[in-house]
Amino acid sequence: MRNLATQAARFMAICGGLVLTLLIILICLSVIGRSLNGVLHGWIGTVMPGLSAWALALGIGPINGDFELVEAGVAFAIFAFLPLCQISAGHASVDIFTAKLPTRVNRALQFCIDVIFAAVLIVIAYQLYNGMLSKQRYGDTTFLLQFPIWWAYAASLSGSILTAVIALYVAGIRAVELLRGADILSQEAGLDL
Repeated sequence: MRNLATQAARFMAICGGLVLTLLIILICLSVIGRSLNGVLHGWIGTVMPGLSAWALALGIGPINGDFELVEAGVAFAIFAFLPLCQISAGHASVDIFTAKLPTRVNRALQFCIDVIFAAVLIVIAYQLYNGMLSKQRYGDTTFLLQFPIWWAYAASLSGSILTAVIALYVAGIRAVELLRGADILSQEAGLDL
């Protein structure tokens, strides 16, 4: 089960990384296009109006709706990285107070934390699902590109559901660790995946 959860988390993180890479390229092209458009309307337009008109006719300029694509893509990427973060214990933690506690107490605290994480992640997935249904029911679309907003919710929901399932799995493992008194999953960030 651990290998399946880890592989699913890795796959989702790779998808998130690919989306972020494409968004970076999109932003760079849009910024370059916006800059060239300004130059073509500026001094090149006055010095070489024919060249400027030709280049502007090609459509040189910012990418229409770039911020809408970035907004949807980043939302997906955040939820795509959460499963790997959850299974590898990669969430930020401050253990200044718990470092001196006995191992059994730390296991109990980790179990409580992971149960709370699982509950919160289930609520987040449920609310994303409700939000997706609401956006779908009312036919909400983005302003410029007019693509349905529920698509972004559905993409984010896939990562959210996987995170909730992995969080339940991790909470279950923490319960077994507490009962057995032995570590199964590393409690340190950077779990050897």
